Amino acid sequence: MRFFSLILSVLLMGLVGCSEKKEAKKEFQLFVGTYTDGDSEGIYKFTFDAGTGALTNKNLAAVLPNPSFIKISEDKKNLYAAQETADFDSLGGGVTAFRLKDGQLELLNSMGTEGKHPCHVALSGDGYLAASNYSGGNVSIFKLTENGSLVSNPQIIDHKVLDTTKTSHAHMANFKENDLFVADLGLDAVKRYSNLNHLFVPSEQASLNVAERAGPRHFVFGKEGILYVINELNSTLTVFKQKEDGSYKEIETKSTLDSAFEGKSYCADVHLSADGKFLYGSNRGENTIVIFSVDSDSGKLSLVGRESVRGDWPRNFTLDPSGNFLLVANQRSNNITIYKRDVGKGTLEFLNEIKLSSPVCLEFLD
Repeated sequence: MRFFSLILSVLLMGLVGCSEKKEAKKEFQLFVGTYTDGDSEGIYKFTFDAGTGALTNKNLAAVLPNPSFIKISEDKKNLYAAQETADFDSLGGGVTAFRLKDGQLELLNSMGTEGKHPCHVALSGDGYLAASNYSGGNVSIFKLTENGSLVSNPQIIDHKVLDTTKTSHAHMANFKENDLFVADLGLDAVKRYSNLNHLFVPSEQASLNVAERAGPRHFVFGKEGILYVINELNSTLTVFKQKEDGSYKEIETKSTLDSAFEGKSYCADVHLSADGKFLYGSNRGENTIVIFSVDSDSGKLSLVGRESVRGDWPRNFTLDPSGNFLLVANQRSNNITIYKRDVGKGTLEFLNEIKLSSPVCLEFLD
């Protein structure tokens, strides 16, 4: 009897141990890009607790001028940072490639983007990096080596030649299958290119146009051929749906602002929850995160509400890898605010904040 009691005790201890392991809260590393005209020096790294929503262990990961946008590769082996300057070299700003090793950044190389103030970088997953040059009005497409470093002599797509009446401002690019989409704030369009023998050329549908002076800034692809574009200048979200022939057609546009808001406000970033049920956007001026639910059939949006960012000038924001939290980089108030997310309703509840000078981009290493 004593033998069986001993065996039962061991089994119960094992079950308790397994239960404790299942309940263990995972920690993630968060990298933060900043503007360095204040107290920040470059890219910072924090530890994020997905159980409590706390950010701790602040460390300077890399000294770099104005790393205003950072991106980690899908295989988690590399991190890339835009240097949003006009004086990396005689042609404009730069982009820097790092190797990620044990959570640390090891410099690989840096290259000029041949355009001023690069503000976004995107990765294709098969060996290309696109840097969007805001003031330069062009896009630089780099090939990447096997270890992730940048190859010189990028392809330059010049948007300045596309319109003689408007000033081009390439703000974001993203790869989708064989295509490259580029949001140009100045041209009021998302330009579309296709990879033809390792050269990106205008697609059959070369331009997805939005309203005059809407100012498309960022975008995200949804399910079933849906594209969501957030427009900086008129504070709207435009929804495109892909047709059978592969082209995109606008199906609706929604305001991101409260109808009672008075004053100037400018949209910045947009993100879709992993399950595709909720879309979030940031309003600089109103200083809110707007929340929409997504119709699973049509992809159209319904307003859920908005949440104060508890700061000023929300630039980039992100959902953590668990999907249970949303973090906001408030550029002018020098803080990152953390919210608990109701995954069923999409709503946000403020938890805490941490101070950091001029945070502008948040990127998790999961």
